[in-house]
Amino acid sequence: MQYDLVIFDNDGVLVDSEPISNRILAECLTAAGHPTTYEDSLRDFMGAAMHRVHDLVRERSGAVLPADFDDAFHAQVFAAFERDLEPVVGVAAVLDQLAADGVPYCLASSGGHDRIRVALRKTGLYERFGEERIFSAQDVGRGKPAPDLFLHAAREMGVAPGRCAVVEDSRLGVQAAVAAGMDVYGFTAMTPPGNLAGATALFERMTELPALLTG
Repeated sequence: MQYDLVIFDNDGVLVDSEPISNRILAECLTAAGHPTTYEDSLRDFMGAAMHRVHDLVRERSGAVLPADFDDAFHAQVFAAFERDLEPVVGVAAVLDQLAADGVPYCLASSGGHDRIRVALRKTGLYERFGEERIFSAQDVGRGKPAPDLFLHAAREMGVAPGRCAVVEDSRLGVQAAVAAGMDVYGFTAMTPPGNLAGATALFERMTELPALLTG
């Protein structure tokens, strides 16, 4: 492997959560008086921390979302995860290959710590990370596209940014990785390739990733 650390996004990269969470987010925003389609949610919020949802609503309408919006949204998301969430096809084998090759990896997600752990435990991936390799935008205050989260993860793992590879599926995530000075591999399973401009390389199936990382 040519990298000293591989940093994985969570939603849409490790766990197949984007369809679930964006459907629910669109429904919650619409119910709060801000009509939003599933496609709108993917375009505006995929890969983003919750503060971006509040910021864009305020910017576009001048309104503030209800104080209990985040709690209500996450309650619905967690319940849906427990029913329906699955790992991204092939990702467990990729993590096992990295471990076999002695390449460290970690997770850096815009999602909150509770959301990350619910998702990892439901999909059977938690034991492949453990507490010491899970990083959230909650740890740094500013989510993607700011580079803070990826830089924090690299620092905590003791690896220079230039020796890191990031695996992302969102425009905001690619922008954050580029801003952090890291190579970034864009996963296009549900993201149009044009939305991941700036990625080092693009791939559609997880089985393609190990070859890219060693290229």
